[in-house]
Amino acid sequence: MTREDLLKGNAEIAAQLGKDIKSYCPDLQHLTIIFNPADITGLVALIYSGLKPSQVTTLAALDSTRLQSELAKHFGVEQSKVTGARTYGGHGEQMAVFASTAKVDGKPLSDLIGTDALSNEAWADLKVRVTKGGANIIKLRGRSSFQSPSYASVEMIRATMGGDAFRWPAGCYVNIPGFEHIMMGMETTLDKNGVSFGEIKGTDAEIAELKQSYGHLVKLRDEVISMGIIPAVDQWSSVNPNL
Repeated sequence: MTREDLLKGNAEIAAQLGKDIKSYCPDLQHLTIIFNPADITGLVALIYSGLKPSQVTTLAALDSTRLQSELAKHFGVEQSKVTGARTYGGHGEQMAVFASTAKVDGKPLSDLIGTDALSNEAWADLKVRVTKGGANIIKLRGRSSFQSPSYASVEMIRATMGGDAFRWPAGCYVNIPGFEHIMMGMETTLDKNGVSFGEIKGTDAEIAELKQSYGHLVKLRDEVISMGIIPAVDQWSSVNPNL
């Protein structure tokens, strides 16, 4: 089972969640969606909740921390020695894994790939372990993990309540040229003002991979529209004036 296999049922749950927020707790400060496919369930909940885009995030940080962990294990260093580990786009097997942002013990990861330290084949295998990490957990345990999602989501909510800013990538609503009307993992900051995102910088190949991931999310979004769970994009503002 993949995150996408949960699409219809969980999108319907997200729609009801959004409606309940609008009816019973419209003053909600921040909503973090965890259940998969998180980019789509987060988008559906945002549409129906009436909240501002800055008030809704999805849990995408686990993909980046999984990349950090895999790199640390490969190079035999403490996880804290791996910095700038980033995945963007969809929280699923179509995520875009970036190498250009990362450093291992101060050395750019891009300079290590293709060397004896990390062959191209080993890097490709490592990326697969990252993108399929969630599926492997389900295969091994028979269900999803809850420890890491719980910790990360608490840290995200703590940041919006005035705690330390959360600076791992989070899923957020994006509507900029090239990435329109979607929820996806971005380079974000979560603080007492909610979520904000900045420009994603990478190589041409990485940006192309990100656009491919975005295209996959658009397909899932349009499937949910065709199911009648959410209206067409041009009608979203009639449901949520903040969109």
